[in-house]
Amino acid sequence: MRHRLSVGLTVAAALLATASCSSDKADSSSATKAPGVPGASAPGASPGKGDSGDSKFFVQADYDRQLALLKATPQGPADKPWEQMLDPQQMVDTTQFKKDGPYEICFSNASVANNWRQTGLKNIQAEAATHPEIAKFTVLDAQGKDDKQISDIQELAGKGCSALIVSPNTTATLTPAVKAACGKIPVIVFDRGVSTDCPVTFVNPVGGYAFGDTGARFLKEKVKPGGKILALRILPGVDVLENRWAAGKRVLEQGGLDVVDVKFTDGDPAKTKAVVSDAIQRHGTIDGVWMDAGDTAVAAVEAFEDAGRKVPPITGEDQQQFLEVWKKKNLTAIAPTYPSYQWRTPIIAALKILKGEPVPKEWKLPQPTITADNRDQYLKPGMPPLHYAMCGCETLPGYPDKWGGK
Repeated sequence: MRHRLSVGLTVAAALLATASCSSDKADSSSATKAPGVPGASAPGASPGKGDSGDSKFFVQADYDRQLALLKATPQGPADKPWEQMLDPQQMVDTTQFKKDGPYEICFSNASVANNWRQTGLKNIQAEAATHPEIAKFTVLDAQGKDDKQISDIQELAGKGCSALIVSPNTTATLTPAVKAACGKIPVIVFDRGVSTDCPVTFVNPVGGYAFGDTGARFLKEKVKPGGKILALRILPGVDVLENRWAAGKRVLEQGGLDVVDVKFTDGDPAKTKAVVSDAIQRHGTIDGVWMDAGDTAVAAVEAFEDAGRKVPPITGEDQQQFLEVWKKKNLTAIAPTYPSYQWRTPIIAALKILKGEPVPKEWKLPQPTITADNRDQYLKPGMPPLHYAMCGCETLPGYPDKWGGK
């Protein structure tokens, strides 16, 4: 059954039900490299220390550039990071796409199968509702299925949309559908990438390398050489996650740390607890936990507590419940982020394109890191446990109620 959302000028559509996703192994061609938080299920475990082919996803020049971008000064409004740009190297002339409004903006979404994506969907809907020139905002949810998203993109590209926004489910499989759509309509890709540069712009924060490197360097500082590291991943085949692990693995190994297990958890808290418990039993002790996405970090913490063990240094994300547990239990932790405020940017980019204004070919957004020093400023009183603090949604209509807050 096709799930459709239409948002008019003032009304945002209801959130779609979550669903599991398929995944694929991305090819080794040069992709539009998009970090992204997955909404998919995956095989149960990686083949031990052998990752899922990270060499295909590691490009030294890209890695170096992302680390440099973490320190770059953004261009744009200081209080609106979703409008900022980091080192825009190529601006695209969009005059060929200029047209009068009102507009119908269409969005092919990979899924809403995790809390980050649910927060993001509310953001993009609310952002669309703030622009009166958008007469209609249509969203199709691929439910984490490549074949459905291919069909969704084909439908949206042929139905008269003014512009098409795509957050791909997987990298390689969605590339042909995106390329076909580029020949019919201006396309904006964000969150995750595809293996083509045909979209007018690609919106994403600094990147997966920076995320993975940040967490691994923290563990390198906090864990003695030879310490046992458990790496928790979600699924293979999504470029951002592969980039995260490619960077993280290198830093951990260079630091003399022993990555004793690399396990996929499907982003499932129960499975995460089982994986951590098993690792403790088999290895006797775990000295640090690296995660390629932190939405199950609290489950990992609980697994150590259930085993009567001290929680070791751990990486997480800006999810409210992790920040609260981190503070309450005085954990040794860090939270690299993949800000969900990026879901606002594709709407802004689409309108710029339709008005003939230049946009960056790659629209890089800031990617802050939460540390013990700045953690408390991201704790949001009254927001639900699974809310992501870097939503950038505080000034949007309906906040906090539409995001589950009080």
